[in-house]
Amino acid sequence: MISKTEAGEMISRARFRSGISWSEIAGTIGKPVVWTTAALLGQHPMRAEDARKVGEILKLDDDVVEALQVQPYRGASDSLIPTDPTIYRFYEALRVYGPALKELIHEEFGDGIMSAINFTVDVRRRADPGGDRVVVTLDGKFLEYQW
Repeated sequence: MISKTEAGEMISRARFRSGISWSEIAGTIGKPVVWTTAALLGQHPMRAEDARKVGEILKLDDDVVEALQVQPYRGASDSLIPTDPTIYRFYEALRVYGPALKELIHEEFGDGIMSAINFTVDVRRRADPGGDRVVVTLDGKFLEYQW
């Protein structure tokens, strides 16, 4: 058996070699592209049927298809501060704006949190004369603290 991390690396290479986009894979299994990409990189378990479809599309070995179905240890990383520049920018943005976002959520909703379980995320490109913009939308259900 291989780990979800190892499976994610194999899937990433297989997808690159095949020329199939993450969006095409998501469309084939009928799931959102961000969720699908995260699942294929090891952050969500997939249903057996979906894992088999991905395995067929990308010509994956059975052990990789099996790893797709295993419950993950979410958010695991090798270091506390990410070193990949793209991921680090999200870390940096939350370090700078996280306290303000927390205050604004509490002001608008009260004492609680934004769920990352009842959650959707979207990434899109927005044209801008000064250079295209990356628009990331985090959409989580508000969960009130209950004592």
